[in-house]
Amino acid sequence: MGQTNKPSSSNSDSIVLDSSANQARSKQTESQLPGSQLPRSQSTGSISWRESILIYRQKPALVMILLGFAAGLPLLLVFSTMTAWLRDVGIEKTAIGFFAWVGITYSIKVIWAPVVDRFRWPLLFALFGQRRSWIIIAQAVIAMGLLILAQLNPEQSLLWIAMVAVMIAFASATQDIAIDAFRIESAVGEHQGALSAAYILGYRLALLVAGAGALYLADHFNWLLSYSTMGGLMAACILATLWASEPSNRSPDKRLDWDAQMIDRIMGRPMNMASRPLWQRHFLGAVVCPFLEFFQRNGRLALIILLFISLFRISDITMGIMANPFYLDLGFSKSDIASIAKVFGFFMTIIGSAFCGVMVVKFGIMRPLLVGAILVAATNGLFAVMAWQAGIDIGHLVTPSLIWLALVISADNLSGGIASTAFIAYLSSLTNRQYTATQYALFSSLMTLPGKFLSGFSGWVIDGSSYTLFFVIAAILGLPAILLVIYLNRISLIKPD
Repeated sequence: MGQTNKPSSSNSDSIVLDSSANQARSKQTESQLPGSQLPRSQSTGSISWRESILIYRQKPALVMILLGFAAGLPLLLVFSTMTAWLRDVGIEKTAIGFFAWVGITYSIKVIWAPVVDRFRWPLLFALFGQRRSWIIIAQAVIAMGLLILAQLNPEQSLLWIAMVAVMIAFASATQDIAIDAFRIESAVGEHQGALSAAYILGYRLALLVAGAGALYLADHFNWLLSYSTMGGLMAACILATLWASEPSNRSPDKRLDWDAQMIDRIMGRPMNMASRPLWQRHFLGAVVCPFLEFFQRNGRLALIILLFISLFRISDITMGIMANPFYLDLGFSKSDIASIAKVFGFFMTIIGSAFCGVMVVKFGIMRPLLVGAILVAATNGLFAVMAWQAGIDIGHLVTPSLIWLALVISADNLSGGIASTAFIAYLSSLTNRQYTATQYALFSSLMTLPGKFLSGFSGWVIDGSSYTLFFVIAAILGLPAILLVIYLNRISLIKPD
């Protein structure tokens, strides 16, 4: 990735991401033409710790906290909070496990990402711009879906709940496409770690609300009030989108010219794109060019990068679907789970995310990425230890102490905060800014698809064997990611400028 200017110590109090992004955009565009080098993490050790931390004071970081909240709110409501709801009313674990496949919607969003990247909504585009108009529409659909979901009874309308959950997940995935593009286009490469940390802060705040908050409401009132409240909060997120500033985008004509140059460079000869029908030019530019550009830019290494992306989060995603049922089966109440797993775990995640964001600004991406991969695999093994010590699999259950639960949750969330922040920054560094929505959707789809698919069998594995074996398998699934990040780090160090 092309080098960008670092903030000097003399003006550390006014590090403005928007202006630096605009100044660097033309340089980065040139560096990401077909044939440019693989984006690499920048070792920016000359930046002081104070300068690194001050990035969090700028408007793009503050906006990203709010947009991260909007992105994170619906996830648990169709994922682990929903599984707690289903288990609370007596739905079988095997059926609960299959609800993990609702999350596959997030993993196939690359299919409609080109539409989000290129299509401009009449009227809304003029008012809000490309990215914000899509975000607002998605937020309205999510809010409506949550309010509908609140009216349904799982024992009588399980199929309808699944259908509405898919609708919410589809709108949420669409919102993610637009927000990811918004984030990448709002700052230059070395600031993506800070924006990733800000995004995760908002995201985790939303998980706290949709996890602990929803469980508290359900425990003290009912699930109807819980999901109704979440729907109202999602509607309020539209205000955050209205406050955000739309990042600059190329005009349609300039994007078509760029696409034509891209295709000529990739094919090695003039393809006379200007003489082709307009629909064909739009299709090639929106659907074909993002993928051709990525493979042409990275060559044979592209397949290894995609393999790494698909494996990095497979460990924690696979075990995540059964976390709340596991806590309930251990004998903890919904309030215990909300207090320890959600509230206490939340702060550990934020600590890990904020620290990793500063580390990425100061030292680059790859070292925090390796640390995160190792910690995620190791801490997932702690769940197996807790299941074994509690005797949950042999019928002699002894509910662990809240201290032991807090220690395991702390380690898991601290490692997750570090890994997620570094990984989002890494994925952002791989994108070409002309195709941010589509390319990042490809990466994030691959990031979640294997884990989502395997997690659908999680209840079946537990019912057929044990919680202990399930968590051991989840930990082992993290080993390939560790080996691949070591390899990619070595390649990035020897890659010529």
